[in-house]
Amino acid sequence: MKKRFGAPDWENYIPVPVLDAHPEYCEFYKKAWELAFDHIKHIDGMPQTPYMDEAFCETQVWIWDTCFMTLFCKYAQDVFPGVETLNNFYEVLYGGKSLPKVIPPENEPDWTGAKPGVPYNIVVHLADNPPLFAWAEYVNAVMRGDREYVKDLLCNRGVLQKHYDWFESLREPVKLPNVLHRTWLIAEKYGYRWEGGCSGMDNTPRGRLGQHAVGQRPNNPDMLWIDAICQQALCADIISRMYELIGDSAEAERWRARYNEKKEIVNSLYWDSDDRFYYDIDRNTHEFYKIMTIASFWTLTSGIASREQAEALAAHVSDPETLGGDVPLLSLARNDNDFDPAGLYWRGSLWMPTAYASLCGLNRYGFYRTAHEAGLKIVKHMYDTYVGYEPHTIWECYSPTKCEPASNEHGNCTARPNFCGWSALGPISVLIECVLGFHTVDAFKRRVEWEKPDDVGENIGIRKLRFGDVTTDIVANGKLCTVVSNAPYTLSVNGIDHKISAGENTFEI
Repeated sequence: MKKRFGAPDWENYIPVPVLDAHPEYCEFYKKAWELAFDHIKHIDGMPQTPYMDEAFCETQVWIWDTCFMTLFCKYAQDVFPGVETLNNFYEVLYGGKSLPKVIPPENEPDWTGAKPGVPYNIVVHLADNPPLFAWAEYVNAVMRGDREYVKDLLCNRGVLQKHYDWFESLREPVKLPNVLHRTWLIAEKYGYRWEGGCSGMDNTPRGRLGQHAVGQRPNNPDMLWIDAICQQALCADIISRMYELIGDSAEAERWRARYNEKKEIVNSLYWDSDDRFYYDIDRNTHEFYKIMTIASFWTLTSGIASREQAEALAAHVSDPETLGGDVPLLSLARNDNDFDPAGLYWRGSLWMPTAYASLCGLNRYGFYRTAHEAGLKIVKHMYDTYVGYEPHTIWECYSPTKCEPASNEHGNCTARPNFCGWSALGPISVLIECVLGFHTVDAFKRRVEWEKPDDVGENIGIRKLRFGDVTTDIVANGKLCTVVSNAPYTLSVNGIDHKISAGENTFEI
């Protein structure tokens, strides 16, 4: 189907969740798409225009925000330019291009260096943001089912491999053209030194040396970051899988070896067998910085943890003393000395990017029930905030203790409103993949895997789900499942495969 980015009839192109027990969540789902549609931006001169704006400011674009936005845009690729927006970074980092000038508005932040009314070049905010391009590309490719695109991406453009190698090459700070800040990431034998803002977890207390973080950003120069090495490992894992898709076994094996090398390092150095948790480590002594954060769940997203280790991490998702409770998958454990009941940005807030990545990790290990229960709590918390707090919108991050947005890192105001932006992941992707349970959709395998929950009513499913050349409705009413499709595929329900033919199909679950 021809792309119609920004088409006014976008509602005709999005899947329709069926959840009779909670119609309010379905309305919330539509609201998230509506806010995301408002952030489709067109600026002449951008390599990709229109593109998805991260809902932050006019003169900057962010890598990790955009990568996460692609993970809900995948459900409506014909009208939302999610993965295409990544070209605005590829062309700057590896194509030698600059981004166009804009006229900054009056409310543009001072730190950008832009002056209201004075033309200013759009720039990439950080080049060493989490290296998630490969993950974003793969997730969208699996929905699209286009091997020629994957082949072109790997064999002709090579941007994913270039980005991985660039991360590995960083031995000192560099200032790239058309990027606002210099790099902080330093690659070493056993991991990566980094910085809070570059990691995305701005004021995280990770790396502190006392009982409390002395400043907003401890940024311990001797700390190796658990998320950095796991994200690089995930990149290698994804590139290997992409090479498998196009039948290049030699390159697939070469990238698999890179993945396995990092997996071995993480499990030998970053796993604390006493606490049964992964921590950041000291680059010199390899001692643990015992600050429990959501960053450790990248070991699940990347598939690094063993089954036993994954089970230990998953237990914290429901532990009200650490990362669980009524609002789970928080940025910092509730029993940490620096946990703030108002969130204080990355000191306790619920953030959709890291929560969603963690849910993907739980699903990767087959912890579907844990992911469902956590996802249901997250959507409920976001919805209750939406209806109970003014303005009625979707926020950048959420309080861990009240149905309201989290406080910012200075504690003097709330996080940003209308943030769709990555926060649309909650009402869209978390709803589809965890609350409804459609955790796997693969156009290459022509396969959908559904872990149907039994605690959210009888009538449940999804309509107008599109992947590859398939458009399908999957709805269960009690034990009777009705599937309508324009083409054949395999539907797995609670681990049992059903061959779906074109037309209407009915069977008992």
